[in-house]
Amino acid sequence: LFYEERGEGEPLVLVSGIGMQIVAWPDGLLDRLASRGLRVIVFDNRDVGLSTKLASSGVPPLRRMLLRTLMRRPVSAPYTLFDMAADVVGLLDALRLPTAHVLGVSLGGMVAQAMAIAHGDRLTTVSSLMSHSGGRLVTGRPSVMLKLLAPPPRSRAEAIARQLDFFRATGSKGFFRDDAALAERAGRAYDRCVHPAGFARQFAAVLATGDMRSRLRQTRVPALVLHGTTDGIFDVACGRATADAIPGAAFEVIDGVPLHRASADLP
Repeated sequence: LFYEERGEGEPLVLVSGIGMQIVAWPDGLLDRLASRGLRVIVFDNRDVGLSTKLASSGVPPLRRMLLRTLMRRPVSAPYTLFDMAADVVGLLDALRLPTAHVLGVSLGGMVAQAMAIAHGDRLTTVSSLMSHSGGRLVTGRPSVMLKLLAPPPRSRAEAIARQLDFFRATGSKGFFRDDAALAERAGRAYDRCVHPAGFARQFAAVLATGDMRSRLRQTRVPALVLHGTTDGIFDVACGRATADAIPGAAFEVIDGVPLHRASADLP
């Protein structure tokens, strides 16, 4: 895994969402976390950015897998969320960190949950933001889901335009959105690595992992589940179901917060 870190103190690992590279994390957010006494660690998940690509696994047939999932039939994939969770444990091992706070957004939240299930002893705390724990996958607005699953962009300009369109569609009108910063990060991500097959394999990992709620009920890691009411991908009920499944989890709902919130608005 390709990783970067900043700051000193208690380690905090941030796990990215589907297809998300580390350059998508706003620098202001990372600096603010580091200024609060945290050693902030960000990394590219497998199959995206500068981390290892599993090209030999091929591109999974997502439409067929989605259909089987909707029919409540099992699917197989090159890897699951538990394999991605093991990657994070491997990163902790490489950094000689026995434990860390782990926070994941969207797919990253699912990876963090899988860590709590399979590697709870390595977690100081776990935070799942704007995420899901399995079960019925399609819960958001269909128009937003179609944008998420659209064919890959054919140019840098199209990649930037797609990113801005996606955030306009899923974002809240009640909070500031820095379109210039979003465009800059989208351009950096395009220049750094374009790998649509990795996105597909990560999506397949979610489908193949399935519902984690029954296993989450056996976890004993201090947990926070945070969700916004205008999330266009995962309805707020997904966050509530995750919190209900984790013993003692704190659940916070923020009215009007979309899939991602501008770092300038963070407290």
